[in-house]
Amino acid sequence: MNKIKILRIICAVLVLAVIAVPIFAFGSGSSDVEESVVLKVGSSGSQVRTLQTKLNNWGYDAGKADGIFGSATKAAVIRFQKKNGLVADGIVGAKTAAALGMTLSSSSSSNSSYSSQDVYLLAKCIHAEARGEPYMGQVAVGAVVLNRVKSSRFPNTISGVIYQPYAFTAVIDGQMNLEPNETAYNAARDAMNGWDPTNGCIYYYNPATATSSWIWSRKVMITIGKHNFAI
Repeated sequence: MNKIKILRIICAVLVLAVIAVPIFAFGSGSSDVEESVVLKVGSSGSQVRTLQTKLNNWGYDAGKADGIFGSATKAAVIRFQKKNGLVADGIVGAKTAAALGMTLSSSSSSNSSYSSQDVYLLAKCIHAEARGEPYMGQVAVGAVVLNRVKSSRFPNTISGVIYQPYAFTAVIDGQMNLEPNETAYNAARDAMNGWDPTNGCIYYYNPATATSSWIWSRKVMITIGKHNFAI
């Protein structure tokens, strides 16, 4: 093999090495870096709607709770962040979410454990029991149902909890047969995605209409709209 051929081979090897190094370096650097879950302008879905509802309830004026993160929501987030000593960038990351009482999760970890029938049934219960209540109050009713599912004192399915004898007035008087509206669906999804405004309550009642003396013995943890939520 003459010197010219040897030089050509060496040059070819060097060229391949130069091309390969950045490719492998880029691949190894990006494969094990998982992007954090954040809410920002352009985000959408039930977590954004939860964010907007919380901000509105606390007077930060995030605009309509439509689940779309726009300029009004960003401005409200910035106001919240400034008041709470957070970096005022208008992006909801882990620290801002914690201050809001939210847990951010990727869409793949949302209410996938619930069937479409579960969503429909919970929305029907919310619509029947809490239509006309503030949105947070509707989510709270859904959360009570789900908290009962988790409790050993109640049936372990949404259907079992809702249709447990004498558990819900709306089942007894037939209002459970009404078709839920979009607000009830949204509230059901938010509850299933982990928003619990009651912080674990398993009872609720309207003190203006409650007739059971027993329910008054339960410890009230929060009042939302016309409902007391208790443990």
